Amino acid sequence: MDPSDLLHEPPLTPYGEVVPPVFQNSLFAFTTTAEFEAAMRSGDRPVYTRIANPTVRVFEEKVAALEGTEDALAFASGNAAMAAVLFTFLEAGDRVVAATPVYAGTYGMLTKLLPKFGVEVDFVPGHDTAALVRALAGARLLLLESPTSYTFELQDLAPLTEAAREHGVLSVIDNTYGAGVYLRPARFGVDLVVHSATKYFSGHSDVVAGVVAGPRERLNAVRSLGTVFLGGKLAPWEAWLLVRGLRTLELRLERHQATALELARFLEAHPKVRRVLHPGLESHPQHELARRYLEGTGGLFAVELAGEAEARAFADALERFAIGVSWGGHESLVLPLAAQPRVRAAYGFPPGLVRLFAGLEPAEALKRDLEQALARVG
Repeated sequence: MDPSDLLHEPPLTPYGEVVPPVFQNSLFAFTTTAEFEAAMRSGDRPVYTRIANPTVRVFEEKVAALEGTEDALAFASGNAAMAAVLFTFLEAGDRVVAATPVYAGTYGMLTKLLPKFGVEVDFVPGHDTAALVRALAGARLLLLESPTSYTFELQDLAPLTEAAREHGVLSVIDNTYGAGVYLRPARFGVDLVVHSATKYFSGHSDVVAGVVAGPRERLNAVRSLGTVFLGGKLAPWEAWLLVRGLRTLELRLERHQATALELARFLEAHPKVRRVLHPGLESHPQHELARRYLEGTGGLFAVELAGEAEARAFADALERFAIGVSWGGHESLVLPLAAQPRVRAAYGFPPGLVRLFAGLEPAEALKRDLEQALARVG
């Protein structure tokens, strides 16, 4: 898309506003029964904010333009967006093929919620394309996330989506990492693209939101169940904040990417770091695959230290990196996987694995902080 599309939207009122107003109302009223009936049939006019709202619609249209899809549908969280997709297209007796490792919130849905409704889930290593393709026979949905949340492994999207189409399997991807700037999965045949808009789309750590982008026909099905019945629609104020965040998305991503790469290269050369997991590094085992699919790598990566004690000591010694689970804002973050034992146990992550997010602070200041923290690790 043209970057200017993130910076401008047509006025919603006759007043020529350069920032969309917040339509904070729950209800939209009509003067005649015929007008009301026409709106209910066509969906061209909002009726109730749980279903549609003008401010929310501005955000949805921008995401659709960013991802290059027909439409997008916004939700109150990334988990709500993913849940709406899963509960719309799955029913008892269906099977999901999930490329691992899966984001923790999604993993909980797959292991705790779907089995209650008679849906089977097969977890297959995301880097094993052949195994994923074999698992598709008889499946209903293929769930991807590339790169993955914790170890930054990639999936080879084109052959996977081709195989999914051949088997009549719906392909869904969590594209929070790629943010619609560094990865546009629809180009590679993915049917539905899910984001935690809480992260890069917001960029200010002040919104919890989600969005699904894809073909209008499929999203109409998600809209009917995911917003009308499940009620997970994004609120207008949060949508307004997200529109604000999108205006600086590409600029922020450039800074996050440059800083993270500089820090990753510094850490890769440090004697106390066993390995650095960053798809932009030549040492990443899937670096060539990353070059094929990704147009950038953002601010998120991981390092492995000697063990759990070292990971905890490192995180505790950092001064400019706060310990936190979310990411995508201005602040730099650290998360030792030792502090998430259930996630680590589920995938067998090494005890010394630490996830880092490079914020918008000066790279040199962050590098100095990493250096002093590593010096205090035994």
